[in-house]
Amino acid sequence: MRDTAKYTTPSRVREGRPFPRGATYDGNGTNFALFSAHATKVELCLFDEAGTEERIELPEYTNEIWHGYLPDVKPGQRYGYRVHGPYAPEQGHRFNHHKLLLDPYAREIDGDLTWADELYGYTVGHPDGDLSFDERDSAPFMPKAVVVQDDYDWGDDQRLLTPWSESFIYETHVRGITMRRDDVPEELRGTFAGLAQEPVLSYIKSLGVSAVELLPVHGYLDDQYLQDKNLRNYWGYNTLAFFALKSRYLSSGHRDEFRDMVKAMHRQGLEVILDVVYNHTAEGNEMGPTLSFKGIDNASYYRLAEDKRYYINDTGTGNTLNLSNFRVIQFVNDSLRYWAGEMHVDGFRFDLATILGREPTGFDQRNGFLDACGQDPLLSQVKLIAEPWDCGPGGYQVGHFPPGWAEWNDKFRDNARSFWKGDEGKLAEFATRFTGSADLFDRRGRRPWSSVNFITAHDGFTLRDLVSYNDKHNQANGEDNRDGSDHDSSCNYGVEGETDDAGILALRERQMKNLLATLLLAQGTPMMLAGDERAQTQGGNNNTYCQDNEITWIDWHNDPTEGRLADFVRQLTQVRKQYPILTRGRFLNGQYNEQAGLKDLTWLNPSGDEMRDEDWSDAGARSVGLVLEGKAQASGVREHAHDATLLILINAYHEGVSFRLPDDEDQPLHWKLVLSTDDELDRNSVPKGSTDFLAPPRSVTLFECKS
Repeated sequence: MRDTAKYTTPSRVREGRPFPRGATYDGNGTNFALFSAHATKVELCLFDEAGTEERIELPEYTNEIWHGYLPDVKPGQRYGYRVHGPYAPEQGHRFNHHKLLLDPYAREIDGDLTWADELYGYTVGHPDGDLSFDERDSAPFMPKAVVVQDDYDWGDDQRLLTPWSESFIYETHVRGITMRRDDVPEELRGTFAGLAQEPVLSYIKSLGVSAVELLPVHGYLDDQYLQDKNLRNYWGYNTLAFFALKSRYLSSGHRDEFRDMVKAMHRQGLEVILDVVYNHTAEGNEMGPTLSFKGIDNASYYRLAEDKRYYINDTGTGNTLNLSNFRVIQFVNDSLRYWAGEMHVDGFRFDLATILGREPTGFDQRNGFLDACGQDPLLSQVKLIAEPWDCGPGGYQVGHFPPGWAEWNDKFRDNARSFWKGDEGKLAEFATRFTGSADLFDRRGRRPWSSVNFITAHDGFTLRDLVSYNDKHNQANGEDNRDGSDHDSSCNYGVEGETDDAGILALRERQMKNLLATLLLAQGTPMMLAGDERAQTQGGNNNTYCQDNEITWIDWHNDPTEGRLADFVRQLTQVRKQYPILTRGRFLNGQYNEQAGLKDLTWLNPSGDEMRDEDWSDAGARSVGLVLEGKAQASGVREHAHDATLLILINAYHEGVSFRLPDDEDQPLHWKLVLSTDDELDRNSVPKGSTDFLAPPRSVTLFECKS
């Protein structure tokens, strides 16, 4: 390919500074700084409107940072890097100055990547594979970084700092939530501006939601093999640019659109949480392309096997970021501080977060990255949520992250699904999960909110599909038919998929309500998948990672429950706010407090007696009652609280079960019905003084004590 580069005169560039990393405009010119511990030379490449490239050698190298200052470079300038050094894969080095590289600190990206053999550091198809060396220029196929200026007017906006005990997370996709909304202008659908529309945010707020968690919005790649099938990466777990936004979500093409969305959400009292992917990059393994990190300093950025040529693949994606290297820790923390500080994001959910705590010897909750977050004055104040597993040895670490972190609790998900499906021997664990999973989180001063409880998420069946399908139906994914994460916990209740059978439809709706009631009445932080409140279906597809179409976009025109499910969610969130005992910041352990003369909770069998060991071990037991004592100590201060006492009756059996309601010999108790997953249950069906109640089949019923 013809070389269109031209070279600058040496006097134009100044020494500049090694900090901050990236391209920093100061009002007069731009400082460029790039980390590479093993490079021998770094060239800054500037591109004009015609695509002509000008190469400028960065003159200084300080503490492994290459840097230089150009007084005439202004915001809007497109640029990249060419990094010189040894091409020695067997030593861990893959430098190839013929490949244009994206700045890891790029704030904006211009253009999309075009897949071509020129993107690879080796010659594709060569008999020596990745040991060969390719001399073709990749610049025509690469997106370019853009110099930016930060002058956004935030006004009085700031992060909301909503207490964990008041948090309810709504997981959604920027495109999926608005693509089929008629009240969003067509040109804004699927973008940050579309999500910021008042009707959209008002609807979300009406559900009682406190935070919106967005699937990845950082600059990511659409895999070539998906494009070859006319599919594309919908979820976005393939990040290349950790400071930039995916251009697909920008109707305006400018990152201020994201800031406008954050401000709009904050005005509605909604926090913004980003799902982030710092465990790997889009460059893949030794056979992947050279786009950024691999060509800048492969041996520093990635975990390599002993022979250095191959990558440790604890992520299952081909490579693993090396969070044992302090410059990589700095890079990730700089990215997080940028989103929390300059973009006012309220928190982060970390994909495959166990990677972040890995050292060469395995997971260590006192490793460098986790320590860095814990001591950081900004990051220690935002919400940090771990997906606590990866593909590496001993990768399952739920409950082992340090104080300050919350964690996705898949044990809650799996048990709740199995329990309501009717599997045997699930009752004892159900009680543990329902009361905050103290077995996992009650250590080092952690609180019940550390457990992020969920029934469904983007990965797996929707709530409606969970009660409509026994098997996955992923034919639309092409040849890739990955399993997802449903663990044999779905049930179709008689018919696979859609049906007109009124009885089956009523049962499915009841079960959806039971699962939602379990989610929102349990101790911990609830998270709900967007669309579940409308009984959204994906047609039985439990792995929609490549479906950017009507399979995944929320259908705002069709709600088979005609709003009943959404109204039930609103009722549950109102109850959650009304009764503080449901969101206590202390674990309820059921131990008798002699000083207070009461237990904070009591589990009852249907006979009204306290549950015994033989009751818990009964494999066929599917019904239990729970008394939450409102007078129990609410904080470290040793005094009675003044909250209402609640009784929750849980019946997963397919027939009604008679419960003896708790009573007091000295003062008869009156249990007032608050809500039930059985629509037919009359709020006045339990007369004052009654001691017996027939819990409907497959139901959750909540009472308030009125003495």
